[in-house]
Amino acid sequence: MGRPRTNDEGVAERLVACATELLATRPRESVTVRVVAADAGTSTAAVYSLFGGKDGLIVAVRDRAVAGLFADLSAVPSTDDPLTDLHALAVAYRRWGHGHRHLYTVLFGGVQSFEPSGEVGSADPVGPLVAAIERALARGVLDGDATAIALSLWVALHGLVTLELAGALDLVAADAAFGAAVGATLRGWATVEAFADPRRTPGS
Repeated sequence: MGRPRTNDEGVAERLVACATELLATRPRESVTVRVVAADAGTSTAAVYSLFGGKDGLIVAVRDRAVAGLFADLSAVPSTDDPLTDLHALAVAYRRWGHGHRHLYTVLFGGVQSFEPSGEVGSADPVGPLVAAIERALARGVLDGDATAIALSLWVALHGLVTLELAGALDLVAADAAFGAAVGATLRGWATVEAFADPRRTPGS
């Protein structure tokens, strides 16, 4: 029986996938190089050869999460209505969380302290959300500080998605809460101009 490969892309992919699941479901201190390697069916040497150790593997997991969320939010098209765009971005954020449960849990569960690698640079996973808020400010439909608005919207979204992933909300309750939370947050920052069209309200 030959020695297991330690430096190919398939091994790297298995290690990232296994580390993601373990970090999302266990205390971080229990996720050792030995445990991840065994779960991935390879040797500890593979972790060091491919990632330089546990911290490098965690950075790779964080990069995967950042790149995935950033890509999905960036794929939301911009329109002439920045409030509609913000609602669409909120939908995309929630959808990504549902589709990548473990990556979502890891990304917002304590790996923020790990600096991203050069592959994703300093990309902000919610950068597209901030950009849409800045467009809304420029159009005069929102009023306030872009960072503060983004934080309030993210807090609402993150709280909802986290409760959903934990099984605390059924789909009906989650859908209702999502619409109410996003709409209320945007209305709280909206200007009078945002209500100029009687057929819509901010966040609708």
